[in-house]
Amino acid sequence: MQRYTIEEICERFGIVAESMEMREVLSVVQHVALSDITVLITGESGAGKEIIAKTIHGLSNRAEKPMVSVNCGAIPEGIIESELFGHEKGAFTSAGEQRKGYFEIADKGTIFLDEIGELPQQTQVKFLRVLENGEFMRVGSGTPMRVDVRIIAATNKDIEEMVGAKQFRADLYYRLRSVNIRIPPLRDRRDDIVPLVKKFSDEFVRTSKMSFGGFSSNAIDRLIEYDWPGNIRELRNVVESLIVLEPGQEIHAEEVRRFLSKMHRPEVHRQFDDNHHLPVHLHKSSEQAERELIYRALLEMRKDILELKNFLMNREPQPQRVHLLPPSVHNNSGKDVQDDMIEELPSIDEMEKSLINEALRRTGGRRRDAAKALQISERTLYRKIKEYGL
Repeated sequence: MQRYTIEEICERFGIVAESMEMREVLSVVQHVALSDITVLITGESGAGKEIIAKTIHGLSNRAEKPMVSVNCGAIPEGIIESELFGHEKGAFTSAGEQRKGYFEIADKGTIFLDEIGELPQQTQVKFLRVLENGEFMRVGSGTPMRVDVRIIAATNKDIEEMVGAKQFRADLYYRLRSVNIRIPPLRDRRDDIVPLVKKFSDEFVRTSKMSFGGFSSNAIDRLIEYDWPGNIRELRNVVESLIVLEPGQEIHAEEVRRFLSKMHRPEVHRQFDDNHHLPVHLHKSSEQAERELIYRALLEMRKDILELKNFLMNREPQPQRVHLLPPSVHNNSGKDVQDDMIEELPSIDEMEKSLINEALRRTGGRRRDAAKALQISERTLYRKIKEYGL
């Protein structure tokens, strides 16, 4: 069986995996694809479970055979067994002819059962039999049939919790989870957001033949900061919608903010930040928290510098005053001492740059250690180094 690099897999199946989290997922995918072992893919809705299933099938020895995708949650309970296992003519009122089920159609190939947590318990018993020995019976038939099918299942539910609540058979769960691949949500793989935005915008512009002015850097920052409760599916929708709403124009942070605000749903539990005018999750992302911590520290440093200058000028600091600087005092040249202080006081950017420089100096240029010392992520540090030309 041919082995592929992560980059080759991404190009072949249209996957974005700049983040270490997704590269680890694809490494596991390549290993399990070489066997017929049952795979359970877990992850939030919209995280990309189906494309991982297609990749497993595409890298397997069954790649030339069909892969049949079934959404278990979309099939009514009364007909799901007929859909999965087929039925004989006359098996029920509307069964006018014999019909193959999805398992028969997928014979020698792969069947992907999405939302496996929605499978009725009565059907779970019959599904377990297929998993164990490849046998099933069509509805209305007493004759066992055998199929050779590789099974991949997926769910956004906590199956282990469902087992504890007697909503899912424990024996089926243990049989399913031979290999469990967890797809991380988009908020935990933010390095993939920018390449995904490029991929979706390029594809949409090409297929829709619409003009597009691109995303500004501050718009990209807003997209990176957002937590994407709907994951990749939501990101694609936002990118395509913004291109339609701003045809031919460069899209800025304000347009992103406005669109995300309109998408606000109460169940997502977002609140609006009056300062940034962006939807902010009550449970903030690590990136947002890091940025707030570093800026708060810088502001505190700026305050300390001001108080030190006040002390050197034999003036008591005035924490209760509205203005950060003391009242205007004239020097010998007639120029306000306050003006001198304004000119001398470093900006937040200068202080941040100096802080990063010092961290890099103390760690001998080791960025990972510097990021740890600053208590920010490596990605944030890399961006700041590039921003300040360090």
